[in-house]
Amino acid sequence: LILPPPHPNTCMSDKPDLAEVSNFDKTKLKKTETQEKNPLPTKETIEQEKQATA
Repeated sequence: LILPPPHPNTCMSDKPDLAEVSNFDKTKLKKTETQEKNPLPTKETIEQEKQATA
């Protein structure tokens, strides 16, 4: 099996092309509210669980 040489535009370089990033329009982004999906338990919750299992 002999593969053709990679296309010159698809070759990976050490430095990414930042042209697309510099042209990005931040004003088109929507503002979102960050919510913690899996918040850590408080010390009180941990103590209650320790006492419940003891």
